[in-house]
Amino acid sequence: MAFFRIVASRALAVLLVSLLLLAPVRAQLFETRATQAFMIDADTGTILFSKDPDKPIPPASLAKLMTMEVTFDALKSGRYKLEDSFVVSEHAWRTGGAPSGTSTMFAALKSSVRLEDLIQGVIVQSANDGCIIIAEGMAGSEENFAAMMTERARTLGLKTSVFKNSTGLPAEGQVVTVRELTQLALHIWSTYPEYYRYYSQRDFTWNKIFQRNRNPLLAMDIGADGLKTGYTEESGYAIVGAVSRGGRRVFAAMSGMSSDRERAEEARKLLDWGIDAFERNQIFDDGEVVGEAQVYGGEKSTVPLKARGPVAILVPIANRDKIIARIVYEGPLAAPVGPGVRVGSLKVWIGDSLSQETPLYTAEAVGLGSLHRRALDAIAELAIGWIR
Repeated sequence: MAFFRIVASRALAVLLVSLLLLAPVRAQLFETRATQAFMIDADTGTILFSKDPDKPIPPASLAKLMTMEVTFDALKSGRYKLEDSFVVSEHAWRTGGAPSGTSTMFAALKSSVRLEDLIQGVIVQSANDGCIIIAEGMAGSEENFAAMMTERARTLGLKTSVFKNSTGLPAEGQVVTVRELTQLALHIWSTYPEYYRYYSQRDFTWNKIFQRNRNPLLAMDIGADGLKTGYTEESGYAIVGAVSRGGRRVFAAMSGMSSDRERAEEARKLLDWGIDAFERNQIFDDGEVVGEAQVYGGEKSTVPLKARGPVAILVPIANRDKIIARIVYEGPLAAPVGPGVRVGSLKVWIGDSLSQETPLYTAEAVGLGSLHRRALDAIAELAIGWIR
């Protein structure tokens, strides 16, 4: 049974002003034509918007985000260098090159291409031949590389995404979700700053061929610096975008738009709203008690709970009444209870979406109570448990 209790503290006044502790309000604060959408704040991890975020969809070219993650990981580990070169196979040339009629950097058959050029071709030009050349160069075959992509996704905590190729071209069983795409984009930005910069590159000239970045957000002067667009007949137009402005950064993924124009407009509106419609509030300082949990059979009836570090949330400027905060734990806790044990979390909802979950830990130890105290707690728990 989940319990809710929050103790008085200096931060409680801030919390009560910012949050109404009510039953969840079933409403979104923002509307979009996208059929799936997900947006998070990079600093606090707050989920700012969520619409059917866990539905598996074909990734199209958004799969290239994982292709690049695997590539960046290989570079960071030292297994490869940007100066390394890979040979263009006939499979890469026919499937993703000039004969394919798909997005390509026009790498010539049997030529050698530098890895850095391939990366820019994939990111700026969405080059399918670039993806396959990298995949074959690193894993021997595209199939092996796709297996690496899925395995890497699991390592990063992405439980749904499955990859069958390096390009995102249609393949049975190849799926992603907008939640996991957003998490992947945030991971790439935070883990590989030296390579993330390629996502803001407006154009790329290679082998005397000039091509512009297909991401419409980069030309909008809204602080966008990534990441990728995609399209499939099954799920429509999709995008993963990032905006940094006014000291804040947000990432979003959207799918199901009906045209490239609608995709650009809906992405801009969502990302602008994510930046402009929220303000950051630190509700608990580092080391400050957040709440308390009930203890069964202990020398004390409660134990204080703390987070590890300060707790900050993003609050909608115009919709503060849509915020709900609760401390949730399974209890009462059975004594003895040690210090620093994770026993619950502070959960914050924005509208009908769980936007933030901060782990809470016991701030001190609670030893076993006297035999008399334990007997009284047992009677009380029996009565309350019967009522539950």
